[in-house]
Amino acid sequence: MHKDLYNINVAFCCSEDLIKSLEEVKPFLGFNLNTLNIVNGKNSLNDNYDVLVIGPESSKRLSLDEVTIPKVLVKKQKEKNNLETNFNLVIRLPINIVEFNRAIVNLSQKHKFDQNSLIKIKNYILDKNERVLKQNDKRLKVTEKEIYFIENLLASKKPLSKNFILENIWKYSSETDTHTVETHIYRLRQKIKNHFNDDNFIKYTGEGYSL
Repeated sequence: MHKDLYNINVAFCCSEDLIKSLEEVKPFLGFNLNTLNIVNGKNSLNDNYDVLVIGPESSKRLSLDEVTIPKVLVKKQKEKNNLETNFNLVIRLPINIVEFNRAIVNLSQKHKFDQNSLIKIKNYILDKNERVLKQNDKRLKVTEKEIYFIENLLASKKPLSKNFILENIWKYSSETDTHTVETHIYRLRQKIKNHFNDDNFIKYTGEGYSL
């Protein structure tokens, strides 16, 4: 079944009619259907949910800013809701079950992909998907090779030597002059210094390079 493939847990807090319709085709859905109760503004959302599907009334009792998973608003065709901008997706009733299923799966997969592409380093975020290093509202474009270099620095418990970087990251022959690596790293350090005014993002000691 799809749910075994995707392993997506979706929390539903919307009309009973929609939930009943989905229950009838549950074996064919690409996600696990979970009913969520919201009482006095409190909810049982936790890290086990991948997507929240919610109706207009329930959305008024929930602090949407605190929900970090993708949010889907399900509403009637002409029903008004001033909170639509707080949702990743707005779906109007009646729904097409096949299209609804596809939309939920795609939304969850995209969110997981985006989350996996973000790496926190010190007070920076390295976005592998967009290939940018971010700090607050500042963004610096980096190359795929520079991302790979930074990831290796982050994963290593000790400084990386020039020879290691030469052979394993930039994939040059061991006979290549290490000045080639030094030039690449110098340019990256200068980019970071000029953009973020940070001299210490990549450090160098006699043992090698580290974060």
